[in-house]
Amino acid sequence: MQRSAFLLNTAARLAPLPGTRLTARRPTRTSTAAPRRWLRAMEGAGVVPPTDPTQDTIFGKILRKEIPATVVHEDDLCLAFRDVSPQAPTHILVIPKKKIVRMADVQAEHKEVLGHMMVTAAEIARKEGLGAGYRVVVNDGPDGCQSVYHLHIHLIGGRKMSWPPG
Repeated sequence: MQRSAFLLNTAARLAPLPGTRLTARRPTRTSTAAPRRWLRAMEGAGVVPPTDPTQDTIFGKILRKEIPATVVHEDDLCLAFRDVSPQAPTHILVIPKKKIVRMADVQAEHKEVLGHMMVTAAEIARKEGLGAGYRVVVNDGPDGCQSVYHLHIHLIGGRKMSWPPG
């Protein structure tokens, strides 16, 4: 299909029904209780954003092979392993070998490794048989429910996902 035909077909699908208007609504958070409960639980367990970016994490220990993990992929830039607390039949974490604390810290110099991690996640999804779909998630900071302060991609699949995610 040519680009112009694609755009016209897409616009037709997005057009409002006759007698209605298409309006943009700003998403609102209906409740802040759940994220606050999660944050209190994480703080109670001693999981808080590091004040020192060189602070070690469980992922650093996995990278150094001090803690066992079920590795599904490893190369020069990243490591992928199965989550010990899976939220779906397939739940794999993809982490950079060179530590990036959180998404908010990403700079232009990280383009190669972050792009590589996304391509790696797609390759793993194909190998895992997730052709019907999957979710790729990066949690960032306390409000984003980041629990390990070493940037990581969650590859989640093997079941139908719901929306909104939480």
